[in-house]
Amino acid sequence: MQIPILSGIFTDNDPSIRTAYPVNLMPVLKQSGVNNSYLRPADGIIENGTGPGIARGGINWNDELYRVMGSKLVKIASDGTVTTLGDVGGTTANVTMDYSFDRLAIASNNNLFYYDAVNGLVQVTDPDLGTVLDVKWVDGYFMTTDGANLVVTELSDPTQVNPLKYGSSEIDPDPVVALLKLRNEIYAINRYTIEVFDNVGGEYFPFQRRDGAQIQKGCVGTHACCVYMEQIAFIGSTRNEQNSVYLGTNGNAQRISTREIDDILENYTEAQLAKVKLENRNDRSSHLLYIHLPDRTIVFDLVGTQALGQPIWFELTSSYQGYAEYRARHLIYCYNAWQVADTQSAKIGVYTDDIGTHWGDKVGWRFSTQMLYNEGAGAIFGELELVALTGRVDFGKNPRIATSYSLDGVKWSQDKWISSGKLGNTLKRLIWFKQGIMRNTRIQRFTGDSDSHISFIRLEAGLEPLLK
Repeated sequence: MQIPILSGIFTDNDPSIRTAYPVNLMPVLKQSGVNNSYLRPADGIIENGTGPGIARGGINWNDELYRVMGSKLVKIASDGTVTTLGDVGGTTANVTMDYSFDRLAIASNNNLFYYDAVNGLVQVTDPDLGTVLDVKWVDGYFMTTDGANLVVTELSDPTQVNPLKYGSSEIDPDPVVALLKLRNEIYAINRYTIEVFDNVGGEYFPFQRRDGAQIQKGCVGTHACCVYMEQIAFIGSTRNEQNSVYLGTNGNAQRISTREIDDILENYTEAQLAKVKLENRNDRSSHLLYIHLPDRTIVFDLVGTQALGQPIWFELTSSYQGYAEYRARHLIYCYNAWQVADTQSAKIGVYTDDIGTHWGDKVGWRFSTQMLYNEGAGAIFGELELVALTGRVDFGKNPRIATSYSLDGVKWSQDKWISSGKLGNTLKRLIWFKQGIMRNTRIQRFTGDSDSHISFIRLEAGLEPLLK
């Protein structure tokens, strides 16, 4: 009997049936002849340098990596060498970075800065600029927002602002929290609504609202939104509604969060969600949306969802057991690799699929199955076999993995451990014998750590019905 492994089930105390997404394992769509998908280890993180502080944002500009780390704007070479370019203020809050043909713009500590190789780092000091929460470059203008107005710089001199050229987002008296650019249109992301603006020229504010493109939901925070697969991905809601994850475009917002994701979001306050960061990563056959929560990161794959006909989510954490903050942020593709930064130190590094550790530390992984049910007849579990790609581990290690089961989704049996194969043992079969019985339902769970760098293709169970 084949048992699905892309997502599992557990039960709650209220009582509710909950979904258990894979932790530190990524579902991948792939026809192998054994299955149409598999679980592979999520990327590990290798350190390759140290900056002047914790990273707050990053961008690939002219094929070079720039970050704000602590209060400093830095340029990072392909070998991890860090060059400090100037001070943009602030210490830990996320920044926004964008660029024109000749300038890099940084919105940091409520101020706007420009950097270029000739003039270095300069701050925009025009008092008409006001507070800067976010910045985007569009059609020759740098556009910022102070939460109430849309402010554009002068075309002839981006350090100057004309207060007669202020615009506003007025469909609802909710504050503007962010700006995004999609298909050369500006999306004014408000707390409960989203408005779209086109450049139509004119003497004053050069952008005009597209009434038919308005979205009747908004976003909780400046960095809780991003462009994802030609749409706006965001965490938010309309008034008097629970926060969820949406994709918005063409006047519509489609919910992509499942009930389980909404249950997870409900554990955080509005203030906590306002500090969440969303990131987009197009990685080979997967197009991933990273949602960085305080104690974990949840990841959505729209391509896999569309191909398999079921929501594809998984979770990332930098803990060995349970949940803790996922220590990779500000994902930038540069120098032919995904560059990342640590959330808890000044370390910088790169993603790798060769190992599963984070900054040299072991992390755990786990996944579970759906409820197994034999139409009330029960069953004897003679054996369980995980079809897997073994033998891809570090020299000298003899990693182990475990399975346990639950008959109610709350209480779990003792872990049963087996060796998962040393380096080169690519024909190792992962089999557990004499796995007990179920009278009604059963959930199986598998756990291990980054020493067991294994992909899982299929789970087979040898079952015999119980005699009535």
